[in-house]
Amino acid sequence: MNSLPEEAIDVAIEHFAHRPSPLTTLFFEHMHGAASRVPADATAFAHRLDHYNFSAFGVWEDAKDNDVNRKWVRDFWQAVRTYLSGRAYVNYLGYEGADRVREAYGPNYERLAALKKKYDPTNFFRLNQNIPPAN
Repeated sequence: MNSLPEEAIDVAIEHFAHRPSPLTTLFFEHMHGAASRVPADATAFAHRLDHYNFSAFGVWEDAKDNDVNRKWVRDFWQAVRTYLSGRAYVNYLGYEGADRVREAYGPNYERLAALKKKYDPTNFFRLNQNIPPAN
């Protein structure tokens, strides 16, 4: 998030109050200071501007609760999405697909894919938020 508007906090409070599992969490982190002074291309993580990171983790214990909890997560995501920047933090991603992995690495993605081609051309190390080797 580029900023933390009151409206986004209101949406989070509203939805969180109705979460189906008490194990579900959400938080806002202010990313600033030393982390924002590193050049975007100095590491794999490119999102070095002064901003906020928002995360929500739908957690529940019983598989019989899958549908209601997944629906809550999807509905919450749709409600809060308007306040998000389109970037992602790879360590907080679940099984969200290749587009979200690309968002997590931003402008560094192509460079990382080239490194993957050089050092892991068979994509042996792929059981993570994978960056496939460049073609």
